[in-house]
Amino acid sequence: MEVNQEVIAHLAELSNFALTDQESTRLVSDLNGIINYISQLDELDTSGIEPTYQVFEMKNVWRPDEILPQDADREQLLNLTKEVRDNQIKVPKVL
Repeated sequence: MEVNQEVIAHLAELSNFALTDQESTRLVSDLNGIINYISQLDELDTSGIEPTYQVFEMKNVWRPDEILPQDADREQLLNLTKEVRDNQIKVPKVL
């Protein structure tokens, strides 16, 4: 993939960036250098190598979702709040 001034102008417009000609020219050069560097990976022979999804052994540890008895009932908890409406805790709007 070749990055040129048109690609940079399009990306700048999509990102709502205002770029000077000097910045745009530098981005073309920098991005082409990065793409050329990464494209060196295409030269590697990776046949017979399985993809690596994780570098070290990790697994999710799940516990069963159990409803346990609580010491406080609904009325006690609602009495701890400043304002209750329709048997629910009323909180300030967050926008």
